[in-house]
Amino acid sequence: MTIHPTLQSAFAQRNALKIISGLTNFNPERVAAIVRAADQGGATFVDIAADPALVRLAKQITHLPICVSAIEPAKFVAAVAAGADLIEIGNYDAFYAQGRRFEAAEVLELTQQTRSLLPDMTLSVTVPHILELDQQVQLAEALVHAGADIIQTEGGTSSQPVHAGTLGLMEKAAPTLAAAYEISRAVAVPVLCASGLSSVTVPLAISAGASGVGVGSAINQLNSEIAMIAAVRSLVEALASSRTDLKVKG
Repeated sequence: MTIHPTLQSAFAQRNALKIISGLTNFNPERVAAIVRAADQGGATFVDIAADPALVRLAKQITHLPICVSAIEPAKFVAAVAAGADLIEIGNYDAFYAQGRRFEAAEVLELTQQTRSLLPDMTLSVTVPHILELDQQVQLAEALVHAGADIIQTEGGTSSQPVHAGTLGLMEKAAPTLAAAYEISRAVAVPVLCASGLSSVTVPLAISAGASGVGVGSAINQLNSEIAMIAAVRSLVEALASSRTDLKVKG
């Protein structure tokens, strides 16, 4: 499987930045604002709901690769036909509040179904944070064997920061950082660390072994497109600084 050249380069340099619009965000104006912010802020790619109309809209706004997210494999087919560049089984946090769980067997089955429907499409799969860490690693290995090209971690919704400020940001990122550390040492594909990250913690994700990061709520919950662009740029700068640090250490 060949990953999009832009992504391949960013993963190799370990500075990929995905801006996540949200699996349940079907508001065209809101999605458009997030896509524009990702584009103007310097992100590597964007992640939107697997909806053909949204894909066509995003394609009119940006030349960045478009990732589409869903938990129903059939939805990917129309989104890919509309121009999506890669697909993501994930964004589970939209369902956790409803009490919906994603166990290892179901995620593996979704991956196999998706791969059979779209055998040549770049496929990213999120490992649910509800699993114990050793189970996350086992699932990641099974997902790669089933055809996943990228593994994504999560964990922001499971953390309960007790402090404000920088310490709180680190507490919020801890579950996804731990998953990135363990999984990146077990699989040979790029690991994207996502969920609960900020400009404070994205360098930690890279140090933990991730090839890139995914950021959603820190961007998509902002009310102003200007604020979104500024936030994306701060993430890009944080990734650049972490890359410099890695070079110095190397």
